[in-house]
Amino acid sequence: MRKHDVPREKRFRMHLVLIAVTLALVAGRIAVVINAEGDAAVLSANDRSRWASVAALVEHNTFAIDDVISIRGKRGHQIWDTIDKVRHIGPDGRLHYYSSKPTLLTTMVAGVYYVVHNATGISMTEQPIYMPRLLLLLINVPVMGLFLVTMMLSIEWSSASDFAKRLAVLASCFATMLTPFAISLNNHLFAAAATSLTLYLYLHVSEKVHDSFGGVTYRPRFWPWVTAGSAAAFAVACELPALSMFVLWLVLFGVLIPRSIPGFLVGATVVAVGIFGTNYWAHQSWRTPYAHRGTGDVVAEFEWLKDSALTAPEAESALTAELATLDVFSAAESIKARTLQSGGYEILAEFAEGGEQRQQQWKVQPQSHAGSSSAWAVAKWDDWYDYPGSYWRTGKRRGVDLGEASRGIYAFNATLGTYGIFSLTPIWLLMPLGLMYKCANGPRDRRYLASAIALVTVVCFAFYIARPEIDRNYGGVSVCFRWMLWLAPLWIYAIIPELNEMSESRGGRCLAIALLAASVFSVSTSLDSPWQSPWLYRFASFLGWLS
Repeated sequence: MRKHDVPREKRFRMHLVLIAVTLALVAGRIAVVINAEGDAAVLSANDRSRWASVAALVEHNTFAIDDVISIRGKRGHQIWDTIDKVRHIGPDGRLHYYSSKPTLLTTMVAGVYYVVHNATGISMTEQPIYMPRLLLLLINVPVMGLFLVTMMLSIEWSSASDFAKRLAVLASCFATMLTPFAISLNNHLFAAAATSLTLYLYLHVSEKVHDSFGGVTYRPRFWPWVTAGSAAAFAVACELPALSMFVLWLVLFGVLIPRSIPGFLVGATVVAVGIFGTNYWAHQSWRTPYAHRGTGDVVAEFEWLKDSALTAPEAESALTAELATLDVFSAAESIKARTLQSGGYEILAEFAEGGEQRQQQWKVQPQSHAGSSSAWAVAKWDDWYDYPGSYWRTGKRRGVDLGEASRGIYAFNATLGTYGIFSLTPIWLLMPLGLMYKCANGPRDRRYLASAIALVTVVCFAFYIARPEIDRNYGGVSVCFRWMLWLAPLWIYAIIPELNEMSESRGGRCLAIALLAASVFSVSTSLDSPWQSPWLYRFASFLGWLS
């Protein structure tokens, strides 16, 4: 027996031990997760936004989070308040705050909380430490388990050496930043698990197709395609850039087995209904909150010569008097104006409808194209991020949230710098070479898959580099360039050929282990919270290298 011919069953048992240890590690961290104030198991504005929406939906039967974010802890701070919120008029005709996060995942988590809440009688807002921990144990640990098990099975489909397979499973368990994110409610873990499931299904079907060419009959069924389509679409629900991979998954499955297309689309359609349906349920809009950042359609125009000597309150009063003469506001019982930093005004008017008082919003702004300093337009309000005290509109942003001015510096820091994909997780250095090898070798379907992974990696990275300065923030304060985390399953699959090649020599094995160890080091520095700056950023700051 050659040294690589280790029985598959023995390797499987070791893989399962590693997965069990990883899940125990994650569960242990969840069991003690706590915020800086020591009064809630929520770690950042990002997960507070989701938790507040979950609590509001179950405890108040609404997506509006006003009542939840107003709750104060023993130290007087608002436990659930978050910068990741928007404000718009709700179905009751009044202004409310809402989480800015996509609604499908939040609704699914709320479903679990609803069952636990009704079974135990314990509410999250009354037990902000133990209820979030319990929900994370019930949700994140199984999702992490799905990611690890499907990755293990995908790795086993490869023809690599025993050493390569073992190291790839070790990387899945301990060397990606998904492990720190598993202790917090976030979208990245779910997107990665969904991508891993899709990858496994594709490789499984690919193996079956190859077996059928060898004389083994393969009769495709409907439900695997539905599962693949729903998993690929759910990744999009969690990470919008995964839409690019969804399109390629559709092509890959279609080329592999054309009969898979109907089932794939059925699964994707179910998830799409959930995405748009829950969004409309929450916001009475088919567009996500992220898409409400501008000005709506113009509904009226008027002439108003603003006196530059007026103070802001005086100008607001003069404007409301002018607006009262317009047909749009003729039935308004009250009109209020708020000066915006952009130079325009937010208008909030109240109308009596069906015996109830309902509010409506507009934006009044100068018409620069009209060539007149007295030309103004009334447009529908569509900037949900502009509200009193908004972190995103009132100059409160600081640190990485200010955005990186240089695209070159941004690209460097996102790859080899303080937030680097390769500097923080050196095992990914093998990914480009692995993809090149896979694109040129092996069965046609595997070459297509490698080409799709390479294309999506480049497209997604280029998309983030091309974003405007305000969005070039590395994903905010987090332990890595988190927007690319959902690609981790595809990158692990991509590094297997290089691990296989390195297994043939002692020096190669030592280098592979060193890359793995360096990646595990970065993960270990982040286990207390994924919502902190990377260790490289903190060390560079300590040395005074950062301005």
